[in-house]
Amino acid sequence: MTSSPTRSTGRRQRGALLWNGLSLPGAILLIVVFVAPIVYLVLASFGTSDILGRPTFANGFTLRNFENAFADYNLPLVLRTVAYAGIATILCIVLGYSVAYFAARFGGRFGLAIIALVLVPWLVDYLVRIYGWRTIAVDNGLVNSVLGGLGLGPVHLLGTPGMVILGLVYGYLPLMVLPIYASLGQLNPEVIDAGKDLYGNPWSTFWHVTFPLTREGVVGGVLLVFLPILGDFATAQFLGGPDTTMIGNVISDQFISAGSQPLGAAMTTVLIVGLLAAIAFASLAGRRRNAAAVI
Repeated sequence: MTSSPTRSTGRRQRGALLWNGLSLPGAILLIVVFVAPIVYLVLASFGTSDILGRPTFANGFTLRNFENAFADYNLPLVLRTVAYAGIATILCIVLGYSVAYFAARFGGRFGLAIIALVLVPWLVDYLVRIYGWRTIAVDNGLVNSVLGGLGLGPVHLLGTPGMVILGLVYGYLPLMVLPIYASLGQLNPEVIDAGKDLYGNPWSTFWHVTFPLTREGVVGGVLLVFLPILGDFATAQFLGGPDTTMIGNVISDQFISAGSQPLGAAMTTVLIVGLLAAIAFASLAGRRRNAAAVI
């Protein structure tokens, strides 16, 4: 005996209502934790600062904060931030792809263990890891102690662009390794063997076969690394100096050091819009590549 269509439809509707009801608390939590702060930032960016730097709308809404955010004196900070993020992302691609490729192709049953070794330090609090690098790189730290033992002169590492970029690479490298490792794990090894028959040497096979087939993992890693670095402030604050300040440091100072919170909110809003535009561009480019591949 089969159930009637009306009874099946009612059962599906009750199931849908049940799942919608169960998902409601999670949706409310997401709105409170993620959406509400962003809405507050956007609203605060149109306000003015009171005597304590807090946003107020006593004088109505204003666009002056966005004018200050796009002022000429902020341009060097933006260019420096983009340069640091770009260099760190490129280094993460090189190092991350090497680690992921070795783990996926040659790691065997220890492949996941290799990935775990990359992730374990990342699970430690970010500030603790940054302080660890600061301890190593300080003038009387481990690096200069080793150099002194070798009879070499001390080097000044803290406050240099290289040290900031090193800290950024160390902090975000696992976010590059994971998506690349996942894409390599889905790659059929027989395709690589066939590519060797076509292109002859391993380097040509990599550029013509392996890399194009794992490009989505690289793009995902770039989004996970490049975009968060744009808003990073702790690395430049603890490993850098006045000449390595990033835009995230300026935003942080506006909120923490009794600055102008509306200005910090405006700069944050501009950064969020830029990040969303970059994500949309990457998504559109990926869809076009997939459509071209199907055709």
